[in-house]
This record gives sequence, C-alpha cells and structure tokens, in this order.
Amino acid sequence: MKLLLLPNTDKPHVFSCIARLTATRFSQPVEFLMEERLSGRCAGCSNLRFGLLEELMKECDVCVAVGGDGTIIHGGKIAACHNRPVLGINLGHLGFLATLESDQLEKIERLLTGEYTTEKRMMLRVTLETPSGSRSWQAMNDAVLSKGGPLNRMIGMSVENRMRMVGSYRADGLIFSTPTGSTAYAMSAGGPIIDPAINCISMTPLSPHSLFTRPIVFDDESKLGVCLLEVDAKAYLTIDGEESVPVWPRDRLHIEKSEIAVTLINLTGKSFYDVLNEKLIWRSRK
Repeated sequence: MKLLLLPNTDKPHVFSCIARLTATRFSQPVEFLMEERLSGRCAGCSNLRFGLLEELMKECDVCVAVGGDGTIIHGGKIAACHNRPVLGINLGHLGFLATLESDQLEKIERLLTGEYTTEKRMMLRVTLETPSGSRSWQAMNDAVLSKGGPLNRMIGMSVENRMRMVGSYRADGLIFSTPTGSTAYAMSAGGPIIDPAINCISMTPLSPHSLFTRPIVFDDESKLGVCLLEVDAKAYLTIDGEESVPVWPRDRLHIEKSEIAVTLINLTGKSFYDVLNEKLIWRSRK
C-alpha cells in the first residue's frame, strides 16, 4: 500500500511524528510518499520516496493528512479531485475530523487489513461572478461573506435560492457551511450542528441587526445567489479560512453542492456523535 503524507509543516512535532510513522513495522509492505519540496526536512525519516504532488496523488492509495482539521480540509480537497480517500492524524487541538491521535499510529495496521469504514463528506462549489469574469472554489467547511469596511458598519446582503427571494440581511456577514463545517465557524456564530450524513447547506448570519434573524438550512439541490445591497459596500469572501478575495456590489456569489466529495477514513469505529461528545461536550464539562 502506498500512503501519501500531507504534513502541516507549521506544527512543531510533525516531522517527529512522520519519523515514528515511517519507522513503524506493519504486517504488509507500506511505502510512504511525500512532496519533493519537503525532502530536506525529513533527515530522520526512513522509507520515504519523494516526487511531484500531482504525480504522487495519482499513484497513492490513501492520503494521510498529519496536522489538525485545517490540514485535513486542505488535503481533503486535493484528494477529492483525484478520488482518493483521506486519513487524518491529529496534531492540533480538537481534531474533529482526525480519526487518529499522534500516539495511535499503530492503528494504521487496520488500514492494511481492511478494518475500517469510510464516509463521504459533501463540499460546496462557490463561484464569484465579476464584470471581468468568474472564479470558482471548492469548500469543505464553509464560504464566509463578511464586511470589509469600518468595524461599526454592517453590510446589507440579498440571498436568493433558485432565483426566488430568501431574504435581505443586515449583519457582519453570512456563513454558508457544509454539515462538516457546521461544527466550525458556523457553530461559534450560533448555527446548528448537522449530522454529516445529511447533505445540505446551512446559512448562519454573523451578528445580525435583527434579533429575529436565524440560521436557515437549505436542501442539497439549492442554488444560492448572494449580492451586496449598498453601492458603496465592500466585503470579503473567505473559503475554508484559507483564501480571501474582495467582493463588490456589482459582483454576484453563487453557492451550491459540489459535484465531488471528500472520502474520510475512520479507523476507530467512533460515530459522529461519539466524537461530538468526546471533543466538545466532554471537554466543556472538564
């Protein structure tokens, strides 16, 4: 089996974790792959072959994201484009998407023996239309449209679904999230926690002007259109917390279910609700 390692190089112990992983003895042959640009940082690692990411992605059986949830999201989107599953090893804090902690590397043996399950996680296709053209992204967690002007000024936004008016909003912004992203930024803004087995799009207003403005959950066939209402408004579109681009009143944002999905590998057998209790509820009580 060929495992492509996708490390978060900003994590202080990521390469020591990789060294332990590549030195682990398994019942079947395992070859570890990694991007050529990281070869100089893996002096203490054995059983590693380096190459170009695009070529290694085609060759590998599984992508192993080593870091936190952000690492899994970034790697998951790349893997989804090549129809490869993703296994997450947590070096972060909550690690809501990771199936293993860094002290559980021996459980990767289950990957070789087939003792694991997989689950599909829907993504969003986000397209920004501007007078000069259009640009599209894939979002595994969320797409956030937020204010870019003075701190004390809200922005007005209009939302449509399938060309029918949903409503107008005055708020600091709107979060459009997948079920996976419902436990991220959207949850901290008061959005619902959604079982990832349900395909839908959640819209959560950020600090809305009206107390009666509440989140809305749309079905997965929805085609949402969003635009700014004030002629002098400015906002920013942020995809999965990774990339941010300016949005102007003449622009139009389109959000819908993506045609591709991320496949996550679960080696522990824990359900979504097991993880929810362990990562969020138990820790809050502690």
